[in-house]
Amino acid sequence: MASTTDTSLRLGWIGLGSMGHAMAKNIHAYLQSQSGLSLRFYNRTASRGDALEALSGERCASVADLAARSDIIFISANDDLAVESIVEQIVSSGSELAGKIVVDTTTIHPNTTKGISEKLRAHGAQFAAAPVFGATPVAEQGKLLVAFAGPEKVYETIAPFMKGVIAREVLLVGKEPEKAMLLKTTGNFMMAGLMEIIAEAHVFAEKTGLDPSILEKLLELNFGTVAHSDSIRMTTGVYMPGHGEAPWSDLNLALKDVGHGVDSAKQVGVSLKVGNTALEHLKRAKVYSEENGQRPLDSSSLYGIVRQDSGLDFQTDYVKKRDQ
Repeated sequence: MASTTDTSLRLGWIGLGSMGHAMAKNIHAYLQSQSGLSLRFYNRTASRGDALEALSGERCASVADLAARSDIIFISANDDLAVESIVEQIVSSGSELAGKIVVDTTTIHPNTTKGISEKLRAHGAQFAAAPVFGATPVAEQGKLLVAFAGPEKVYETIAPFMKGVIAREVLLVGKEPEKAMLLKTTGNFMMAGLMEIIAEAHVFAEKTGLDPSILEKLLELNFGTVAHSDSIRMTTGVYMPGHGEAPWSDLNLALKDVGHGVDSAKQVGVSLKVGNTALEHLKRAKVYSEENGQRPLDSSSLYGIVRQDSGLDFQTDYVKKRDQ
């Protein structure tokens, strides 16, 4: 695999949510260090691009404008409909797509990915799926885990912008882009199941008088970084961010991501009992959010539902004191 950067490549980025902005900023910094070039970007809400523009990123007026001026187009959107809309704008932009590369980092349904891949190939563009594992703080550090699936030559071209720039490692899943999404959805319901178990463990500890800090230390030493991080999200109130604070990983995205995994499993006759339980708790957390003024919640907010089912308040004493 090639590991050197083609300094003539023009890179574009569409979508500057919290994850997208973190990845775009890291790629822009890498481009600047290697060739002095700027990352082109577009976001529907223009103000989201102000910080990147201040770092000398190059703002584009529209998706069509970015498509015309980029050789590689990265997409980071919220959901399937957003990605489909962006791809439709690229296809109908009038830009010559032959030889261009489109890389989608969004977590969407594998079936959606397959349809997008076929559409772009029909217009001469090469497509790859590269969904990422990790919350916003991990993205900011450039230490996401990327699942890549697509043509080998596409990976050779974008590899310099992956490991060491936005990712700590890249899992090469295969040539069919939808396979990357299958791996990502599998990881999503595994993550949701892990959160469910950790939430239950913390509630059990609280009800029995076990010191939560000792439980958290056990998770760190015996179950690894991910389990420890999930625990921290619960014990430090990240599961229910303070007013004006953003979630590490938005509840709405978790509902979409875990839902795709459960649906994909259902299509092949697999029953995901733990995944379904976690999804139901996420749905109930969404109801809690709506009943409390659409308050933003983290994907770990299923912890609050597990608490309620065991006779505790959704909010921990830590959260109540913080919000006062």
